[in-house]
Amino acid sequence: METLRLCFHNLLSFYLSIISTLLRWLLSPLPTIKRFPLFVPFIDAYVSLLFRFSNLSPCTLDLDDHTTIHFWAPNHRHFNKPNLVLIHGYGGDAKWQFMYQVRPLAKSFNLYIPDLMFFGKSYTTRTERSEEFQAKCVAEGLNGLGVKKCSMFAISYGGFVGYRMAEMFPEMVEKVVILSSGVGCSKEQKEEQLKKIGRDPVELLIPAKPEDLHVLVNLSIYKYNPFKWAPDYFLQEFIDMISRSYLKEKQELVKHLLADHTDCIWPILTQETLLIWGDKDRVFPLMFGHQLQRHLGPRAKLEVIKNTGHAANIESPDSVNALIRAFILQKSVEINGSI
Repeated sequence: METLRLCFHNLLSFYLSIISTLLRWLLSPLPTIKRFPLFVPFIDAYVSLLFRFSNLSPCTLDLDDHTTIHFWAPNHRHFNKPNLVLIHGYGGDAKWQFMYQVRPLAKSFNLYIPDLMFFGKSYTTRTERSEEFQAKCVAEGLNGLGVKKCSMFAISYGGFVGYRMAEMFPEMVEKVVILSSGVGCSKEQKEEQLKKIGRDPVELLIPAKPEDLHVLVNLSIYKYNPFKWAPDYFLQEFIDMISRSYLKEKQELVKHLLADHTDCIWPILTQETLLIWGDKDRVFPLMFGHQLQRHLGPRAKLEVIKNTGHAANIESPDSVNALIRAFILQKSVEINGSI
């Protein structure tokens, strides 16, 4: 199924790029229209419909006079379903990162999907940039929505936030799923990995031009590049709409994440934890997954998905979704491509 989806998306990307190029050429005599974003808002609206068809609606909560957090939350909570919080990483707001998770997982869970601070419509005038502050905001937002117990699925940067949330609010967080996150890596490991990547992490995570976005996608994706056929003006539309808001604040988040916090301690979580990794991850290589599993001890399990890179939620969504359901619902599952 995932192989067919990849082939379909490659073909769709190719034909959409042709159509968009023709439309741009036809509209080129009209300079004002040429500069107006045409395609990314359309796709963004389509993804929003996916969320709405999954029994989710957007809502915004004021946590205090300084901080507002945006969530996608259930229209109607089903009390026979457990609550599951999805925490995104860098690369846009929650919608773009969980488009392959919402419909399958909404069948089994009440989904709560926040935008972290400075992503989407979440914002604060406070100066905190730590993962602890992000975790506190998510927990306060969940309390405001009436959520007392939940499990969590967090990816990449969101894994740092989710880990802190599980540590800070053990009475709320029941189970933890972390996908491809460098939680617990040392200063030396950070520096060595950045040397291998060979790019400024701020420029990499917050692309300014199409070439930067190509580098980020090629680094994150192993099987296929969803933007392979996309013309540069489409990529620039995506960057301008998704990545360039709250630019200064996002840069500060990256710098805080990479800073040498010598007094930083990652405690052993009390919750059962599932770690999911792609064996071709070039952002946080698989060794980080084994390292985190050893740190967490017997309450942690590591599942590795073959021929998959950093963005396993996009490359191998069927495998990721099945692992999440099996772990939280305590059902046995056999995943094609896992080792």
